[in-house]
Amino acid sequence: MTDVAGERTGVPEVAVPSVDVAPESQPIGWRHRHLLDVDGLVAADLELVMRTADAMREVLARPIAKVPALRGRSVTILFYEASTRTRVSFEVAAKNLSADVVNIAASASSVTKGESLVDTVRTIEALGAQMLVMRHGVSGAPYLAAEVFGGSVLNGGDGWHAHPTQALLDLYTMRSRLGGGPSGLGVAGRKVVILGDVLHSRVARSNIWSLTAAGADLWLCGPPTLLRGFEAWAGRGAAAGRRFTVTSDVSAALRDADVVMALRIQRERMSSGLLPSLREYAARYGLTAARVATAKPGALVMHPGPMNEGVEIAADVAAGPQSVITDQVTNGVAIRMALLYLLAGVSPAESAKP
Repeated sequence: MTDVAGERTGVPEVAVPSVDVAPESQPIGWRHRHLLDVDGLVAADLELVMRTADAMREVLARPIAKVPALRGRSVTILFYEASTRTRVSFEVAAKNLSADVVNIAASASSVTKGESLVDTVRTIEALGAQMLVMRHGVSGAPYLAAEVFGGSVLNGGDGWHAHPTQALLDLYTMRSRLGGGPSGLGVAGRKVVILGDVLHSRVARSNIWSLTAAGADLWLCGPPTLLRGFEAWAGRGAAAGRRFTVTSDVSAALRDADVVMALRIQRERMSSGLLPSLREYAARYGLTAARVATAKPGALVMHPGPMNEGVEIAADVAAGPQSVITDQVTNGVAIRMALLYLLAGVSPAESAKP
């Protein structure tokens, strides 16, 4: 297949929708009713999301960054956990598409009176919600919501399990910055390192699926206590022979890396004895300027946020010239606009499995 410049790529051609009009008014090669994780997405799906996000970036660059594509569509954002980047990003994305947006914080809802998740979802749907963006502290909760909700469910993060939109915006950021390469997704053959608390990271789990599907040479690195179980997963492969590497050797992981993504060290994990101290973690695994220098020149530095500066990443690295952390935040709006748009174009009757 060829890209717009006529160069050979490793990704099938996709028809990019015109995002200025309603998604149901045009044929779009997207058949997923829900987005609960990225494990069910193939390369063509990823490319469609990336190119639709390109179109959304063009919308965001306009003097009035708004299109009427989802006018009259009701989007409810239901978060059971605190969030800044993801919640606000989804709200901005939905409003940029002219959707009607309702924000619900579980702490200020009937959940505090004992209402179950199923009852909450049914109530939201009875009040007119057509799309539900949900974050929950329990792994699998969005899957339960998808079973009872008549519209589309987008997982904004569940427990330690998945954070699909973060993985997609991470891939989009890498693609935008790295460009070129043998794949239209931009990361095929590139060494990508995820460094930190992999064990408790829903971001890492979703990135395993998306990055291996895109052909990246993926490495996971951290203390042995924060990598438990991932060696076995790496041995089996993510899917269809897609392998990745797991190591506690930070020098080997960072050597010649094209991208290094630091993960937040969750301070609440300290009480379980998985780390001797934050100071020791920072000394042995913190992403410092000296460690970044062992990667390829110009290697991208990423972090899904929020950051503990001075622990998993040094302040000068987070704000340095190789950092694309603010790009990740900006790209999150474009990616979430793209996903809302694509999901809105699929009716329950014609959708594939979630």
